[in-house]
Amino acid sequence: MMFTGLLVINAIWFTMAFYTFSIKHRNFAKVVTPRDQRNHHLFDVLAESGRFLGGMNFAFALCNIMLLLNLDLFPSDAQRAFLLFIFGIAHGSQFIFNVPVALENRKGGGVWQVFKMPMLFIFVTDFVTMALNLAGSALLIL
Repeated sequence: MMFTGLLVINAIWFTMAFYTFSIKHRNFAKVVTPRDQRNHHLFDVLAESGRFLGGMNFAFALCNIMLLLNLDLFPSDAQRAFLLFIFGIAHGSQFIFNVPVALENRKGGGVWQVFKMPMLFIFVTDFVTMALNLAGSALLIL
């Protein structure tokens, strides 16, 4: 039950990330770019590069959806722990690279605002999904 619940949470969050970074890539770029710099030619480069991040999130979303449809594919606790660990690291990688930016925000700098919406929601959710998956992995091992 826990494994299934985490797969659902992962599928939803990774799908939302795919949508945000790939489908709504220009909106994503606006979130991390100050208004006065959106006319710069690199704004378009940033917007298009978000699609790569979206593509990786799509792969993770699809993996979780396929696992939900084929729960017997990985029946042992060790196998499921391994999968949750990998998903935890995927969420954590998106969280951890925001930490230095958040620390710079505290000093009045940073390339984008981590503590303002919608980045705050993303920052917190990446941490929570990381923690849930790693905790789920540990529980399956014990």
